Amino acid sequence: MIAFLRGNFALKTPAVVHMDVNGVGYEVQISLHTYSHIQHLESGMLHTVLIVREDAHLLFGFFDVVEKEMFQLLLAVSGIGASTARVMLSYMKPEEVARAIQSGDVKALESVKGIGRKTAERVILELRDKLSKHTSEANISPMKNNTLQQDAFNALTALGINRTAAEQAIKKALQAEPGLQVEELIKKALRIL
Repeated sequence: MIAFLRGNFALKTPAVVHMDVNGVGYEVQISLHTYSHIQHLESGMLHTVLIVREDAHLLFGFFDVVEKEMFQLLLAVSGIGASTARVMLSYMKPEEVARAIQSGDVKALESVKGIGRKTAERVILELRDKLSKHTSEANISPMKNNTLQQDAFNALTALGINRTAAEQAIKKALQAEPGLQVEELIKKALRIL
């Protein structure tokens, strides 16, 4: 699995990006949402999902983790493929898709090209419960824009620590000793736990 790519944007179009990562060129499918964030950048990072089919290996890239997670949720719905999920995220921001699903707004989802009433209803039916559980588990808004805290949080949850406990331990560690590097923060949070 390729989790992310960091490198130079050799080519940028609203649908495809070529990324030069240490001399290796990756073709990455993107949404308009991602394109709007990277269109003026020379280099950057994309969170990725690799889809292996018998006729192709397709790499999809996203500017932020929220969009990547929404893409993966949409792929879990029967009848929604990678292209359709990408089109949905081009028409609507990830939070708009989430709002439409949680509120049961069939018309909003139908406004996306290629999504009919039955598909929109299926998306709502299959994702409403998953999405409400997913967003409540991932509700770490105080850490959302702080990459140091986010990296420590990701490391702790990867170790199997409960999300709420990890978040509280990180906050306590930073209150006791602000300015910690990520490795020190993880160690201190583990001691607190």
